[in-house]
Amino acid sequence: MTWKPCVSPDGASGFECATLKVPVDWRKPRAATIDLALNRLPATDRAHRIGSLLINPGGPGGSGVDFAFSAPDSFSPALRARFDIVGFDPRGVGRSNAVMCDSDLIVAQNKLLFPGDASAFTALRKSNGALGRNCRDLTGKLFDYMDTASVVRDMEAIRAGLGERRISYYGVSYGTSIGQQYAERFPRRIRAMTLDSNMDHSLGAWPYQKTEAVAMEESFGQFADWCARTTSCALHDRDVRALYKSLALRAADGIVLPGEPPRTYTLAELRNAALGAMYDPSSWFEFAADLARLDASKGSPSLTPRGHGRPEEYGYLAVTCQDNDFGLRSYNTLASYERKLARISPVTRVNPLAWTDLTGCQNWPNKVTNPPHRLRVNGTPPILMTNSRYDVATPHSWGANAARQIGHEAVLLTYDGVGHGDYWMSPCAQGAIDKYLLTLKTPRKGAHCPAVWPTGTAAQRQPSGGLVNPLPGLLGPTASR
Repeated sequence: MTWKPCVSPDGASGFECATLKVPVDWRKPRAATIDLALNRLPATDRAHRIGSLLINPGGPGGSGVDFAFSAPDSFSPALRARFDIVGFDPRGVGRSNAVMCDSDLIVAQNKLLFPGDASAFTALRKSNGALGRNCRDLTGKLFDYMDTASVVRDMEAIRAGLGERRISYYGVSYGTSIGQQYAERFPRRIRAMTLDSNMDHSLGAWPYQKTEAVAMEESFGQFADWCARTTSCALHDRDVRALYKSLALRAADGIVLPGEPPRTYTLAELRNAALGAMYDPSSWFEFAADLARLDASKGSPSLTPRGHGRPEEYGYLAVTCQDNDFGLRSYNTLASYERKLARISPVTRVNPLAWTDLTGCQNWPNKVTNPPHRLRVNGTPPILMTNSRYDVATPHSWGANAARQIGHEAVLLTYDGVGHGDYWMSPCAQGAIDKYLLTLKTPRKGAHCPAVWPTGTAAQRQPSGGLVNPLPGLLGPTASR
């Protein structure tokens, strides 16, 4: 790779950028290729540089290049001193031949992701098929080779291109899936690996829905309990669980909000707002105030307008639907899932992130090329895995199960609070991750970090870990990991 000086989107200097050519289809390495985009922030202490720390922010669809551009604010001075922080846009993302789709077709699909009967399910399937075919037409051959197994091969090519005999890696959220599968395929190419907020690629359609719904219910329950003991919460004197159930019933019919013209607030918007708030408790003051305003029908934040027929980057389903076997025989199966989830999670009912993964993949034109399986990892150094006890996107049960699959090489650290991305939620977790990456010393097995709860008021709220958390920027009309 040839590195050249470059600047971040906001004009910050000190970065270097490069590209690396990789095959579209790794089974045909001399056929069509794409250029992967990379950048790095060189270590500040060159005399004591350890090597390259490759990073991924999740998604699928998160830009590792943008993640690395945020490194001065998102990672500790200790890591920046000893590592070149290296980001890459995975295939089909950002500057690496992004998957493109017509924005009007995306909007049309988003309106159908919660079908209420068999005819709506049929319309959803038709919409999914049309959107997927459009994405293929606009993107080209790469659209059919977006699975995580291909990203893992790309990552090994990056390691070789960096000239590193063994790589250090920090992956968060979907980035843990990349890391887990890299450890399966290239265990002896790892110096250190931190997997923060873990995926579990062994799950079928129903366990995936069940574990995510439980995580949503439990996380919202922590928010409700926090409100009950926090006098500055806008819902301090209210039964927050009962209020949410009441709002959900009203939103199912549409809550009319004032304005010119008036607009209707939907159940999907309410669910997505609750999901997004559970990513980072520092948003809870604002979320509580939003619920209070919505209950009084005085307005609440709207989703970002989209559409107008423009091509738009949309790689999420191209990866998700190639990595998971979510096909359903009929609407009856989907309806049975919904009934069972309502019993498991009586307040929040479904986790909209998991639900739209399931419904969005119905009749998607890609084949499942990287199906779920239990991890088979042998020959790695110790791998540090972390998970929040209440993580709405990647449940603690996923981290625990993935750690069991990896076996004696895995050390799972639990953050006992709420949130997604432990490095920014917990100073304790951040310290343990830094220490491990720098010294290869892991916490003891079964170690915990104490919960951090928001204090003060909405105007005073700060990210829990003291550094900028880049993950909320990944939230779209539905959240991503």
